[in-house]
Amino acid sequence: MHLGAFSISLAVKDLQASKDFYEKLGFTVYAGQQEKNYLIMKNGNALVGLFQGMFEQNILTFNPGWDENASPLDTFDDVRVIQKDLKNKGVTLATEADETTSGPASFVVMDPDGNPILIDQHV
Repeated sequence: MHLGAFSISLAVKDLQASKDFYEKLGFTVYAGQQEKNYLIMKNGNALVGLFQGMFEQNILTFNPGWDENASPLDTFDDVRVIQKDLKNKGVTLATEADETTSGPASFVVMDPDGNPILIDQHV
């Protein structure tokens, strides 16, 4: 199973303070819009999303179909295939992708400690 590009999405209290902090760690703004309360910061292959007021807890995110530069991959495991595989393994889903569709879709699972994992396909 190939989950695609990995990032962590952080629920931050002060977007500017978080941006300044991650810039000190060598991250630069890669995407997002500060006026819309989110930024994607990048340092090499590491991606950190900073989101102010959008969700309550941090989220582990995987993007099937993308590499760490948000470039489409020629081959990848579709989000619905990943979802079916996890369901067959007995993993409970918090949200589900519509398996009758194709293209962009997402679902969420929770790890044993309650950390949400978003599988979010954009292609």
